[in-house]
Amino acid sequence: MKEIPNGSVHLMITSPPYFNAPFDYPGLFKDYDEFLDLMRGVAKELRRVLAPGRIACFVTQDVRINGKLYPVVADINRVMMEEGFTYRDRIIWRKPEGYIRISRRSGVQIQHPYPMYFYPDNIFEEILILQNGKYKYPKITPEFNSSKIDINEFNEGKWYLSVWDITNVLPLKGRVEEGIAAFPEEIPRRLIKLFSFVGETVLDPFLGSGTTMKVARQLNRNSYGYEIDLELKPIILEKIGYSPHPLTDDSIEIYEREDARRLRTSLQKKVEKQRSVVKKTRT
Repeated sequence: MKEIPNGSVHLMITSPPYFNAPFDYPGLFKDYDEFLDLMRGVAKELRRVLAPGRIACFVTQDVRINGKLYPVVADINRVMMEEGFTYRDRIIWRKPEGYIRISRRSGVQIQHPYPMYFYPDNIFEEILILQNGKYKYPKITPEFNSSKIDINEFNEGKWYLSVWDITNVLPLKGRVEEGIAAFPEEIPRRLIKLFSFVGETVLDPFLGSGTTMKVARQLNRNSYGYEIDLELKPIILEKIGYSPHPLTDDSIEIYEREDARRLRTSLQKKVEKQRSVVKKTRT
């Protein structure tokens, strides 16, 4: 994130890759240590670019691959704390029953109604909230009124609870997010209102389909976004309403690095090739 000046970001919201989960980027990392090395690099940069006392939010969950459960949530929290962040809080994002991303793990118990076959259906993710040192609360003046939180919305939406009931985005055919593990706009909308002021800057280092940036613009915040997968570029541009000839003063700058890759197709081909080899081996 070399383009971002020191201490110029006021809030970070992201959903990092779900390690090598089959619904996200299967085979993206050589192993779990490589994934954690990436997260440590992100943590170091966040310490640099986040203003003192400001917040970093990670939307993530533990991942089970080939029967092994990886403690992604705990390890991201640990890495961030080792790099100097304070663990401020955690929110559970609870999805409605029936909105299972891959399959119902409880089906194993139904097929084999005996002890030791139980695996619960996962209908939640966690929102880790970490803080970059102590925050110096400013004196509230009339200029802050535009950032005032609507208490009716706060109460009616039960934002005050540590469990948020929000319907997730299904990667269905025909949607902008087709085939993408995108989080719902309601999550960054709440976090941006709760942890930033109008005119401040929001960062998403794993931009994905562009949800964080879209909501930041709607709420009159500036934003930075990074995404390594070139295949998501047209989706991001559509989502944030990019136009090469804008009708307003709202400006969007796009830079394409040499290390940008077309990840999704190449990884899916890699996985299909591996599956094909397995099938041939079995026959």
